[in-house]
Amino acid sequence: MIHDGSLLIRDGRLVEVGTTRRVENLAEARNALEINALGRVVMPGFVDSHTHLVFPPPGEAGDPEDLAADQAARALRTITGKRLAHCARGHLEAMARHGTTTVEAKTGCGPDESAETKVLRVLATLKRDPLDVIATFLWRLPPNGDGWAATEWVVAELLPKIRRRRWARFADLAWQDGEANARCFRRYFQAARSLGFACKIHADRSCPSAAIAMAREHSVVSIDHFGHSTTADAALLAASSTVVTLLPSAWWQSGQPGVAARGFLEAGAAVALASNFHPHHSPAMSMQTAVSLACLQMGMTPAEAISAATINGAYALGWGDRVGSLELGKAADLVILNVDDYRDMAQHFGTNLVHMTVKRGECIYKEGDVGCRAI
Repeated sequence: MIHDGSLLIRDGRLVEVGTTRRVENLAEARNALEINALGRVVMPGFVDSHTHLVFPPPGEAGDPEDLAADQAARALRTITGKRLAHCARGHLEAMARHGTTTVEAKTGCGPDESAETKVLRVLATLKRDPLDVIATFLWRLPPNGDGWAATEWVVAELLPKIRRRRWARFADLAWQDGEANARCFRRYFQAARSLGFACKIHADRSCPSAAIAMAREHSVVSIDHFGHSTTADAALLAASSTVVTLLPSAWWQSGQPGVAARGFLEAGAAVALASNFHPHHSPAMSMQTAVSLACLQMGMTPAEAISAATINGAYALGWGDRVGSLELGKAADLVILNVDDYRDMAQHFGTNLVHMTVKRGECIYKEGDVGCRAI
């Protein structure tokens, strides 16, 4: 922390970070536009490293998991890309109002090329509008049918197509236990890595020990969701470079107890927090809420939770050298909060504390006055 600190921004990047007295005395600062944050906390913009941003609107599809992923795919084929982009842009603007500056967004309709490519095309149009959007192709094995044949199709046809068009940075998979499934997933990861994708695992259904073993085998960047964990799991992850992404809002909404984060932290594993935003099934988009829940229910301190929601989230996306902290040379992505102590964030559950959100040095949101107007 820097008390009475200042940042100097040029061309969307941080060129100086230090005390106000030192920064104000720099020649470069003499003609700078000043944003006064007196009495407020200035911190990195939130990095939301696990969302399902583009899915059919409520009422047009059922649960997108397992068998109902087929329903989601059918619904997506009937919706125009323009409408999907319009809805997603609205969600991104709401995220910006709550302090998020970088977002990961997954596909995930199963083996349906039309639906998956439509989502990826929409995400490609949203990459910097207004936030950085990092696309992830999420592979789900078909609930009924030949998993090996479906895997051979995706590695021979769909993954190369996605890579050629640069639609996605990550190849993710929805983990399912079983030796036959593990054989499919191993084949998927081998092909994805050979094509240049970074890899992730979406492990929300069962004991994650087998998923952790595969994550270590294939240098997976992050393993997300976690319904269960053990001390041995935490130790294995601490010995790897894989980031553990926890989703406190998802557990709170489902009424299930969240995974205690202390075991991972005390073992030395890197922990990130994300929203798991889904416009239909998990509409909580505020990373402030994720931080507050992590402190109130998962045993994290405010400092640990904020780090998990910023710099560790950036590393979970392979962007730790670009965003997630206020360091020289990084993008000027930051939020100004209406509190004078960062620890207050843990207690303000459900309150939007953001006074201003800045993306690449440009103000993209500032709170306004409340007043009466004719309608």
